[in-house]
Amino acid sequence: MIIFPAIDIRGGKCVRLLKGDFDKETVFSDKPEEMAKKWEAQGAQFLHLVDLDGARAGHPVNLPTVKAIIAAVNIPVELGGGIRTLADVKSVLDLGVRRVILGSVAVRDPELVREACRLYGDRVVVGIDARDGMVAVDGWEASGNIGAVDLAKKMGEAGVKTIIYTDISRDGTLAGVNVESTAQLARESGVRVVASGGVKSIDDIRALLPYESDGIEGVIVGKSIYMGTLDLPAALALTAEK
Repeated sequence: MIIFPAIDIRGGKCVRLLKGDFDKETVFSDKPEEMAKKWEAQGAQFLHLVDLDGARAGHPVNLPTVKAIIAAVNIPVELGGGIRTLADVKSVLDLGVRRVILGSVAVRDPELVREACRLYGDRVVVGIDARDGMVAVDGWEASGNIGAVDLAKKMGEAGVKTIIYTDISRDGTLAGVNVESTAQLARESGVRVVASGGVKSIDDIRALLPYESDGIEGVIVGKSIYMGTLDLPAALALTAEK
């Protein structure tokens, strides 16, 4: 199982939001590239980047910061937030990002997702962010009027190989990962799923491991590693034992 340390970028800084609320922000570093180097030094094999400003603006905003992170580390990164056109996808991948994450556009333009998958294969990932089982869009500020499982099935049919599933109600809360809903999404869609939202401790990683056979291939860790409730090297060692 892959553990993805998260670096959420707003105004060029590394921040964390509570339940996606832009008014509830904690700044952890003025230099996200230094944070990226820290997680790499602790053994991370892949980084999860989110352009929070891009998610709100509807187009990538913090690409200079993303470029600085890519230059600072030797491990791959994935990026989501405001990537809504094929031109956006191309520019982000050309920048050196390994995987691009499509979010709101997956609801509004599934044919664009299909074409992106045709062009770039498994370098295209879809992020499904849900509140009470319903998809949220536009930086989590609006409803997509579709259930998470239904959208996951549609994305699988469009050629998507990996979905990042975030339970918004748990994001940034350290309330524990929603194992049941994540495993259900993987089973019912037949698409590999990365769990996101609510991870607090190594117990959450341990709880996810039995569901690898259901299709859970990874987990994103954010606030827990910044606040110290999860020791990243210990979590990586646990997954290496599997």
